[in-house]
Amino acid sequence: MEDRFDFLVIGSGLAGLSFALKVADSGKVAVITKGSLNDTNTSYAQGGIAAVTYEPDNFEKHIRDTLIAGDGLCDPRIVEMVVREAPLQIEQLIKWGTHFDKESDGKYNLAKEGGHSEYRILHHKDNTGYEIQQALAHAVKVHPNIRIFEYFFAIDIITQHHLGKLVKRYFPGIECYGAYALDLKTGQIHTFLSRVTMIATGGVGNIYHTTTNPLIATGDGIAMVYRAKGIVDNMEFVQFHPTSLYNPGERPSFLITEALRGHGAVLKNHKGEDFMLRYDKRGSLAPRDIVARAIDNEMKASGEEFVFLDCRHLDGNDLINSFPNIYSKCKSLGIDITKDLIPVVPAAHFLCGGIQVNEHGCTSIQRLYAAGETAYTGLHGANRLASNSLLEAIVFADRAAKHALNSIKSYNIQENIPQWNDTGTTHPEEMVLITQNYKEVQQIFSYYVGIVRSNLRLKRAMDRLEIIFNETEELYAKSKLSQKLCELRNMINTGYLIIKMAQQRKESRGLHYTTDYPYKNPSNANYE
Repeated sequence: MEDRFDFLVIGSGLAGLSFALKVADSGKVAVITKGSLNDTNTSYAQGGIAAVTYEPDNFEKHIRDTLIAGDGLCDPRIVEMVVREAPLQIEQLIKWGTHFDKESDGKYNLAKEGGHSEYRILHHKDNTGYEIQQALAHAVKVHPNIRIFEYFFAIDIITQHHLGKLVKRYFPGIECYGAYALDLKTGQIHTFLSRVTMIATGGVGNIYHTTTNPLIATGDGIAMVYRAKGIVDNMEFVQFHPTSLYNPGERPSFLITEALRGHGAVLKNHKGEDFMLRYDKRGSLAPRDIVARAIDNEMKASGEEFVFLDCRHLDGNDLINSFPNIYSKCKSLGIDITKDLIPVVPAAHFLCGGIQVNEHGCTSIQRLYAAGETAYTGLHGANRLASNSLLEAIVFADRAAKHALNSIKSYNIQENIPQWNDTGTTHPEEMVLITQNYKEVQQIFSYYVGIVRSNLRLKRAMDRLEIIFNETEELYAKSKLSQKLCELRNMINTGYLIIKMAQQRKESRGLHYTTDYPYKNPSNANYE
């Protein structure tokens, strides 16, 4: 089955939907998403979106905070661009119907998170991402030029390879003509042809067993571009959120937003010590890479499986009003955050690398854009500053939309694209082969490619992943496609890139910490 559109958007989070809305007045848009429209990483973002709003904050401070957190690997030009364009994009979100919390005098109630020198986080209680998602989803649903395809799994982007032409990696003439997608309800594979394609499929959190990401975050977009021989970079930098709720057996892990520490909560170990001051002068509000490693070290030293977040000294009514979802979730588990310590543990949270794009969101493949967590823009460097992710998504979606609108007139729908051919394939005899390999991948990354790494651990991870890769490719070649099989294949591809790039980095920097090269870049050692 074949569908033709001017713009194809793969993914329905902030990056994908904002791009769709900004191009929809100029052509037909298809938004395909493998779950429901609202099942996205954006929906799970609690803290907020960072932007300079009031004095004494200014652009220079936000730029400096971002560069410091990125540990010397941010692109300063991109950082300045994103920070300066932030206020205008915030206005756009508000016009689409997003509500941010305000004080009684009408000013925005700004929060502060780790690594920020000022209060600059716009938020809606402790469910900012959900608020943004709902506003954009409504705007997309009522736009006459946007068609939404829920429960459609993008299998591969279409390039010259599908026309029988040999395409080499990094070849500058690769073009994207759309994508093949599996209708998860019918099992049919559709051919989506487009003049321009945007990939906004989110991150890779489900490569790890413990993650704050929704279960759909399996690196799909990154894997598709890698297989199409596009450029992917910076994959070694996987951010672990320091404070997910310790509740074994729950997936994804419930996020305890960093804004709670910005509100005054303090990390403590099982001895009741405010241990963070031993690791960084900023204490519980140090950047995430420092806090996650500190917690990991405390857990290993004590043999405990978690540490605590202490809110007991804060005003109880204010705490409940500011963080109603966290209060409700903890209360359901018998934890009253106004009276009890909250058990927390680090969890895989955000990928700082991904599909390489320029300042316009253009990938190395022509007619293909990427934005959001799936893209590597240069903003985050070796470690993302809290609440810069939603900001990055909206700024790059805007820039990609403008570039696409200027470029699309020179692109036509590619003719003679073959339909997906699955002749000779059958349904797998035992789904357990897929589910077992799925679990093994998560175990490999949780044990060997986590917060602290080593050459030995990385080699073991690569050796074991290669075995699973060969088994999965053999299964893929002869099987009818399913969501689990496609996700497993994508997790293996992106996992390979994470390990490979971690092996290539012969230093500890930001989120990549290895016991074989334990010393940080001296110029950033004290984060001055």
